[in-house]
Amino acid sequence: MKTEQLNRFAGFGIGLASLFTENVLAHPCIVLRRQCQVNYHARHYHLTPFTVINIMYSFNKTQGPRALWKGMGSTFIVQGVTLGAEGIISEFTPLPREISRKWNPKQIGEHLLLKSLTYMVAMPFYSASLIETVQSEIIRDNTGILECVKEGIGRVIGLGVPHSKRLLPLLSLIFPTVLHGVLHYIISSVIQKFVLLILKRKTYSSRLAESTSPVQSMLDAYFPELIANFAASLCSDVILYPLETVLHRLHIQGTRTIIDNTDLGYEVLPINTQYEGMRDCINTIRQEEGVLGFYKGFGAVIIQYTLHAAVLQITRIIYSTLLQNSV
Repeated sequence: MKTEQLNRFAGFGIGLASLFTENVLAHPCIVLRRQCQVNYHARHYHLTPFTVINIMYSFNKTQGPRALWKGMGSTFIVQGVTLGAEGIISEFTPLPREISRKWNPKQIGEHLLLKSLTYMVAMPFYSASLIETVQSEIIRDNTGILECVKEGIGRVIGLGVPHSKRLLPLLSLIFPTVLHGVLHYIISSVIQKFVLLILKRKTYSSRLAESTSPVQSMLDAYFPELIANFAASLCSDVILYPLETVLHRLHIQGTRTIIDNTDLGYEVLPINTQYEGMRDCINTIRQEEGVLGFYKGFGAVIIQYTLHAAVLQITRIIYSTLLQNSV
């Protein structure tokens, strides 16, 4: 009974640790990565973790810890809107939320259509959340947690903060936003299933060899899925990083956003890009900043996933120790 209780508690604890890492611990990395992505002025590309840590320290020193935690509430709101929209659309349409084991191309097409519609609904809120995470703390007002919702709705109906003429209409942002969202979903789903299959096969063969301890079999109940999710997120983020850079630049254009100077760690910079659309943005980055311009801030991704891997490892060690003491 004691082991069963511990098992239940551990399952909850492991899930919580993973959620905390993905959404809270990773947030400073996401803030810095986005600031680097939209900073077309930047001479330092921050492709390695070392320069990223240095600039994080500078921001923390000049603006305080809030500089790296801004916009966290809005990222949760975007996740909530996405989940809510998906639930409502699937409820009122025949589009499936899950793909059954006996899938066919029509079912996959309908499922991806549901995902596309969900990303379209969440898009204005994603745009508002992006602005909150990159806007410099120096010139920021103390915005409320629901500011993202207000700004998102304002963007749809054309009210709210006055934007410049360079602001791209939401219609022209649909294609890059949906493309990025759907590709991210496909890549992460495929990799997650593939990694899970390999890990379960490995577990099965070790059970056949009867070399599994009770501790190991309990670890096998939780960790394969966490490792598969980790690998899926990492691969999709790395593969789609250039597209994400383009997407963020298009979303931020014309919003009169002032960002931190990622070269110096102090001072602020305006965003004055004049991209006409996705193709123009890709060509301009390639010509003016080179291929590595698409990877600005990539060092933050390395830090983010190193932290995540460390938390997974620490959680595993704690769980193993607790189980060994109880078995």
